[in-house]
Amino acid sequence: MTATIHRLPTPHAPSLEPMMTLAAADMNAVNTVILDRMQSQIPLIPELAGHLIAGGGKRMRPMLTLASAKLLGYPGTRHHRLAAAVEFIHTATLLHDDVVDGSDLRRGKRTANIIWGNPASVLVGDFLFSKSFELMVEDGSLKVLKILSGASAIIAEGEVNQLTAARRIDLGEERYLDIIGAKTAALFAAACRIAAVVAERPDSEEEALDAYGRNLGIAFQLVDDAIDYVSDAGTMGKDAGDDFREGKMTLPVILAYARGDEDARAFWKQAIAGHRASDEDFAHAIELVRATRAVEDTLARARHYGQRAIDALGIFSGGPAKDAMIEAVEFAVARAY
Repeated sequence: MTATIHRLPTPHAPSLEPMMTLAAADMNAVNTVILDRMQSQIPLIPELAGHLIAGGGKRMRPMLTLASAKLLGYPGTRHHRLAAAVEFIHTATLLHDDVVDGSDLRRGKRTANIIWGNPASVLVGDFLFSKSFELMVEDGSLKVLKILSGASAIIAEGEVNQLTAARRIDLGEERYLDIIGAKTAALFAAACRIAAVVAERPDSEEEALDAYGRNLGIAFQLVDDAIDYVSDAGTMGKDAGDDFREGKMTLPVILAYARGDEDARAFWKQAIAGHRASDEDFAHAIELVRATRAVEDTLARARHYGQRAIDALGIFSGGPAKDAMIEAVEFAVARAY
């Protein structure tokens, strides 16, 4: 059974191009900071960090800091270093995640832990975390430091929560949303919020940008979890079925298990426990997910959170920055189509 998936009602395919164009000049400045701060007298550090940082990612999180600053008309340059700090936090978490998950691919390339080993990946991740805090301290704002350090702690909590939830067939939707709210959405929210701090805008605008980033982050992760069951390595930049083989109870599985018959639920129990992990088992999992409309409904939830992100921008005046940020939400959801 093939699920019917409805596209967002946009006149063209949503793209990150407007946001990338909007932030291009500022992103050049951010990249300069990133390249400068990842240098070390220990050659392995820039070599390994550079492998991931230059790995083809869209730099969406720092770009959100830059776009938010544009939305607010901020004329300064403080956000360049802070956007670099955001990227370092993200990169550090990716290095650690790949070790925890035992991943082989990241954005279509071999992961750092496969090339250099787990110890090097963990330690270079620690180096990048440290560099992010250097940049925060140099900015001099205790409020910025509180937002970004708080997000870093929440991300780590989310990762531990996900680790302890692995292979737990009884994981519910509420805990799943707590996990992705922490491990993904917290940094999206902080990346947007700090722009309002450096621009010295009122709390209402800080909170609106926080809500925009948080809801975008949840939508982004929901789509990621859905396309694990409908895509391939070329599209995703990782092996299709990684979540399945790692026993992750993502929303498509939570819904498929809840809606399945006795045989389907028995299969999911074995699969999540790690006893059904072959290619044939993954193909059967895809059939079950599609038959129960679990992917469709996961994407429907992503659209819901995406709309909440767009609604959060309602207090801001229209213009190229707001348009680009709205289209970034539409792009995040439309990746599944």
